[in-house]
Order: sequence, then structure tokens, then C-alpha cells
Amino acid sequence: MKNDIHPKTFESTIRCACGFEIQAKSTKGNLVEVEICSNCHPYFTGKQRFVDTAGRIDRFRKKYAKFDKGE
Repeated sequence: MKNDIHPKTFESTIRCACGFEIQAKSTKGNLVEVEICSNCHPYFTGKQRFVDTAGRIDRFRKKYAKFDKGE
């Protein structure tokens, strides 16, 4: 087997934007920050919630607002 071909692993803290933290092994570094996790994702929680990335919902509403007014 070849020596020294595997990346370095860290005991890292994975931190979500909702505040949830978990300890895991990672090759990314000591601190990994994510926007959404299984603690707050609608699929795992069963609650309907819109995850607005880069204002997609606002752009959609702005684009189709004229159809609601009957124009």
C-alpha cells in the first residue's frame, strides 16, 4: 500500500445556522459551518418551511405579482 495518500482528519465541530452543533471527524478542518442540518431541515422535522436561498421566493413573487392583480 502507498504511504501518506490519505487526507488529514480532524475532530471537528459542525455548526448549523440554527445553532445546532455536533462533534464529528472531518477533512474540512476544526470548524465546519453549514446553513441547514437535519435538526432544522423540513424533511426531517416534518414542518413546512421555505428555505429562501438568494431571494428566489422574492424574485418569484415579484415576477408573478402582476398576474394576481388581474393585469
